[in-house]
Amino acid sequence: MSRTAASGPRRLRVAGGLRTRLVVAFLLATAFGSLLTAALTFRQAREATLDRTQSTALRDLRAQLGSLAPDLRMPPTAEDLRTLVLQLDLAGGSRGWTTTAVYGDAPPVTGVAAKGATEAPPVPRALAATVRDGRDSAYQRFEHAGHPWLAVGVPLAATRSDSGNASGSADGSGHDEQLTDLRVYAVFPLTEQAADIAALVTAAQVGIVPALALALVPALLASRRVLHPVRRLRHGAQQVAAGRLDTRLGVTGHDELAQLTATFNTMAGKLQGNEAELRRMEENARRFAADVAHELRTPLAAMTAVTEVLDEDADSGTLPPDTADAVRLVAGETRRLARTVEDLMEVARFDAGRAELLAEHTDLRTALATTLRLRGWTDDPRIVTELPEALPVRIDTRRIDVVLSNLIGNALHHGRPPVTVRGRVRPGCAQAVLTVEDTGPGIAPEALPHVFDRFYKADSARSRSEGSGLGLAIAAENTRLHGGTLTAANAPGSGALFTLTLPLSQDPA
Repeated sequence: MSRTAASGPRRLRVAGGLRTRLVVAFLLATAFGSLLTAALTFRQAREATLDRTQSTALRDLRAQLGSLAPDLRMPPTAEDLRTLVLQLDLAGGSRGWTTTAVYGDAPPVTGVAAKGATEAPPVPRALAATVRDGRDSAYQRFEHAGHPWLAVGVPLAATRSDSGNASGSADGSGHDEQLTDLRVYAVFPLTEQAADIAALVTAAQVGIVPALALALVPALLASRRVLHPVRRLRHGAQQVAAGRLDTRLGVTGHDELAQLTATFNTMAGKLQGNEAELRRMEENARRFAADVAHELRTPLAAMTAVTEVLDEDADSGTLPPDTADAVRLVAGETRRLARTVEDLMEVARFDAGRAELLAEHTDLRTALATTLRLRGWTDDPRIVTELPEALPVRIDTRRIDVVLSNLIGNALHHGRPPVTVRGRVRPGCAQAVLTVEDTGPGIAPEALPHVFDRFYKADSARSRSEGSGLGLAIAAENTRLHGGTLTAANAPGSGALFTLTLPLSQDPA
């Protein structure tokens, strides 16, 4: 799991990706279905077992009373009832019930449990009231001492003959049949039935494990079939992200994944068309800028030559003051335009990938001294150099001169002197590091990410300054051409800090 160090509550995620989640969901659905089926089966089996037991018990009790009732005197004495329940208990056989006979409001007569049998609980009051008041057969299941029991009750009907003698009948058949006040109850444990029900539960629990094991195979096959198009889509997206916009995927089927694949192909086609159009427009714009700059070079060269002559006349005093000021303004703007055109052509070469690197082995200190000398900064007190050790590099001196002149020139024009240029070798990295630091106000934080952007000027008030906004962008491109880096930051104290990093030369000389 990613981001294990993150604090705070996190949602539990299933490891292994979408396939694992699909398999787990499939197994959970199978387990739920198995449990639901087992629960419904258990309920039906339990009800069927108990209903069968209740029906059988009522039928057996009625049958025994039907065979014993004709010999019973009416009204019966306590001894008659004791004999009846003894015969009924013996007839219960393996059921092991204990019977109770009640006549009218007389005390009930209960049989004695067989030897080794569990002593039966008394007849539930609710069952006795139902049989007495409803004068119909009834049954009731209840718990006693942690075990299930069943109690059934049957009222006895009597048939009166012409001689006046009464014969009993448990099922109420006969023409002159009438109910008597005799009621017989039987109570017996449901131990065997409980064991059968427990066996059903155990079988259901044991059956879930092989059901899940068998469900694992179709779950894996189904997840593989579902995830195969997803993997193809992921691979296709990776191909598009890598720039291969001609990537297309085969569409099979008519489901949602097939529709998603078709949409992916449509998206890739539109991206490819848009990318081609953008490349064409970018190439046209680059060619246009290069052509314009190239066409401007010749007239600008002539204009520069003329303005230099006029500038000399303005300085010599041969021109009227107003005319001299106008000449100086035109000469300055012409030089600025010429530099902008040269910068645009350089940028066009970088964009087209046609910038040439004429590298040679030299010392970075020598390149810096050349830059300072060409611009008259060698003895400038505003510039302090600290290069105590040799910095052997392999560079194009013309391009590095552009980089150094831009960095130092920007520090002089937009910072505050002194401007300090330091050089050192970064230990263990085989890199030469050159820093240019001034003591000015520094660079605004919101401008730092954009100082190397083309035509960017941190101060909007400088929109008509001598710079074109391309100097630092060209310096950064020249540095990258050498395999180095150029970064901008604010010094710990105050002022801007530019850091130039170049690979050290591998030439042993």
